[in-house]
Amino acid sequence: MPDLTALGLPAALALFLAASLLVLGAGVHLTRLADRLADMTGWGEAIVGGVILGAVTSLSGGVTSVSAAAGGHAELAVSNAVGGIAAQTVFLVVADWSYRRVNLEHAAASLPNMINGVTLIAMLAIPLLARQVAPATFWGIHPASFMLFAVYAGSIALARRSREQPMWRPLRTRETREDVPDDEDSGRSPWRVAAMVAVLGLLVGGAGYVIAQTGLVIASRTDLSEGIVGTLLTSVATSTPELVTTVAAVRRGALTLAFGGIVGGNTFDVLFTAFADLAYPGSIYHAMTGEQVFVILLTIVMTTVLLLGLIQRERHGLANIGFESVLLLLLYCGGMTLLLGGAVTGG
Repeated sequence: MPDLTALGLPAALALFLAASLLVLGAGVHLTRLADRLADMTGWGEAIVGGVILGAVTSLSGGVTSVSAAAGGHAELAVSNAVGGIAAQTVFLVVADWSYRRVNLEHAAASLPNMINGVTLIAMLAIPLLARQVAPATFWGIHPASFMLFAVYAGSIALARRSREQPMWRPLRTRETREDVPDDEDSGRSPWRVAAMVAVLGLLVGGAGYVIAQTGLVIASRTDLSEGIVGTLLTSVATSTPELVTTVAAVRRGALTLAFGGIVGGNTFDVLFTAFADLAYPGSIYHAMTGEQVFVILLTIVMTTVLLLGLIQRERHGLANIGFESVLLLLLYCGGMTLLLGGAVTGG
């Protein structure tokens, strides 16, 4: 892959914008393909949204984190991963506002989405636990990375089992939108659709490399730290497919897919830290600074609020969004203000 770190700031900004637009454009087509794949395979919108759609739309962010870690830039790698999770959680506020009929968390409540939310909190806590113990690696990989992969794989199996043999269901109301397969696509071969998703994934991944390289240039040519660039620039740029696919899914009436694509995709995004650890020379968890720890803790609080919204299932609230959406906006804006203001300290 070409080294773009020698570019000047204007050229880097132009490439950064072009790659971001490519990622955004790919996201426009992914929702329709994922919805069809859910119907063709019978896996359901929550699982396809959380695993396939979440993974593909996250490829650019994963490539950004891994390429940054391979170059020894741990701050950018981790900030991009956890900053993207926080930004994507706020995207649900946009989706909630765009669905005018009722609060999104009320209509899209499902057991797989609840499982994804709980799993996300557990996975976010693992890097913090790893950071508090003495660094130890096996074949250059920290044991926490193996734990992240194991928890993620276990959550997928649990979510699928809960769909096939549910032991808990949300109360069905007039506004509840259940995942009902489209008879037009059911039974057809999913391989062509899967191939199209894979091609879009490759484009998104390549754009992620460009975003990582140009992000390093922006950090080195300005007064912004790699942590700030990762949290507020590269993570948001690589997360734009999630915004597009979520709003598009809401407009298609695929509410479970919209919610699952964000929350399930967020659990996949935590794996960026594990992938970055594979590429980083040493334990990436012990290279985290106070900025990355702050964003992880903020995201845990935000995910908890989101789960409370799923449990409470408020029908309507301020500006036709639920109380959880209002709190998510306040938490994210407040946290980013503290981060930019230099109020976050700690090594």
